[in-house]
Amino acid sequence: MGHFKAMAIKFLATLAILYFILGLYYGMTFGNVFLITLILGVVSYFVGDLGILPRTNNFVATLADLGLSLAVIWVMISLLTASKTAFTMALFSAIGVAVCEYFFHNYMFNFTNNGRNRRESTRPHTFQYQTEASEEFSPDFNNNKNDNE
Repeated sequence: MGHFKAMAIKFLATLAILYFILGLYYGMTFGNVFLITLILGVVSYFVGDLGILPRTNNFVATLADLGLSLAVIWVMISLLTASKTAFTMALFSAIGVAVCEYFFHNYMFNFTNNGRNRRESTRPHTFQYQTEASEEFSPDFNNNKNDNE
C-alpha cells in the first residue's frame, strides 16, 4: 500500500507540473503529457526513488532525477511531436520535475522508511576486516627443504 500511495502522489504531482509546462505553455495535448508522465513516473520511481535515494542523500537523488527526467522527456517529446524545441521543452520540464522531486524525496524519507531515522537509512555499510596473525616473524626455509626431500 505504501508504494502505491507514493507512486500515486508522484504521478499526480508530475502530471500537474508537466501539464502546466508542456500542455499550457507549449501546447502539447493532454494525452501526450499523460503518456510522458506515466513512463517518467514508473522509470524514475524504480531507478531514482527506490534505487538511488536509499543509498545517497536527497541532493544526489534530485540531481539524478533531473538527468533522468531530462533524458526521458526529451526522447518522448522527440517521438511524440515534431517540435524543433524539444530539448528546451524537456529542460524546463525536467527542472520543474526536479523541484517537485526534492519535496517528494522528503516524503519518501519520512513515510516509507517505516519510521527509521534519516541517518540510519543513508549510512554506508561498515565493513569489518580482519587480519591474519601468526607466531612466526620470518619463514624458516630450512624446514621447507627437509619436507620436500
